[in-house]
Amino acid sequence: MQLRTRRGMSREVLGGLLGRSSSWVKQVENGQIQMPKLDMVLGIAEALRVRDLSELTGGRRMATGLFIGPGHPRLAAVADAVNALPGLSRDERPPALEHLRARLAAAWAARHSAPDHREVVGALLPDLIRDASSQPGGRTRHRSAGAQSVLAQVYFLTQFFVSYQPDSSLLWRVAERGMVAAQESEDPHAIGVAAWLAAQAHRDSGAAHYDAADSVIHDVLTYLDPLLPDASGPLLAIAGALTFEAGYTAARRGRAAEAWAHWDQSEQMSTRLPDGYYHPITSFSRAIMGAHAVTVAVELHAGGESVRQAARADATVIPSRPRRARHRIEQARAYQLDGQPDVALATLEQAHAAAPETIRWNGYAKRIILEEYESVQPQRRRRAADLAVQVGLLTV
Repeated sequence: MQLRTRRGMSREVLGGLLGRSSSWVKQVENGQIQMPKLDMVLGIAEALRVRDLSELTGGRRMATGLFIGPGHPRLAAVADAVNALPGLSRDERPPALEHLRARLAAAWAARHSAPDHREVVGALLPDLIRDASSQPGGRTRHRSAGAQSVLAQVYFLTQFFVSYQPDSSLLWRVAERGMVAAQESEDPHAIGVAAWLAAQAHRDSGAAHYDAADSVIHDVLTYLDPLLPDASGPLLAIAGALTFEAGYTAARRGRAAEAWAHWDQSEQMSTRLPDGYYHPITSFSRAIMGAHAVTVAVELHAGGESVRQAARADATVIPSRPRRARHRIEQARAYQLDGQPDVALATLEQAHAAAPETIRWNGYAKRIILEEYESVQPQRRRRAADLAVQVGLLTV
């Protein structure tokens, strides 16, 4: 009950999200009926934004691995590079900034094109982190503005790799360093990207951090606003991405009007971008707005609307493989909400085909797979089992 009331949710609302009555919710809270099955516990966890199931079960800590996935084999090497003091063990001169920029651009391109994007990026990051950190001035303000901007972008790429892996302290260390480097660069675009990533980290930490996410977005949008009338594509795109993030958080809060108002505003901003423009970090573009609409509807638990948006959104126009896979997962959530589990599983299969390393670290996808693995329908259960093996939830 405390978890429900902390989110400001009535028994009627929670029951509605779960397809149960308010009296059923009351009986569960009062211990009058047995603990629900795994699929229902996971449904309650999602509705209440609970990451540790022991908060619901009252038992020992249950590391579900849903929203924090397994550690990637390259995580240790990336962490070592982040934690190392710069410049102490390097005798050679640091690479030129233009060389670093070219390597960074290639790394971002690889992330968007590779199905095993974590593997590819994880292999590139240690040297990128060390070389960007070894620029004159180390990790201090004495580094040039250009070097600070490059270092910030390296940390941005690192945050994508570290997210949803079992080292939250490393994630926050990377996010903070990216923000500091962006601020020292005095580059509005870099500052905007740092805020975009920080807001996501806050929001994904749970409802207690939603205000922090909103504060970061508000402050940076206020800073960027005077620059937007004459802004180039990258700056317009990061402002649009931040505006959508505000709507995403509003949807998590259950504030439908506010969420869709932010989506409308960001959609209008996307129309100011050049034809075919696609932001290389946030994926913000005209092409992504349909996917964003699906996310808003799903986060609002609007089953019918989420399916309508899913049918309208064209995943094939999204050039990034991991972002396309993420959109397929959001579509699967929509179909699951609408009571179409077979379509949800088929859509997750499409997500896996686009980028296996996206679905492997996505808690929502794994939750759907686990639910259908317990289905009473043998064909659906076999299909879910096959997916579970592919994403590492089950072994054969």
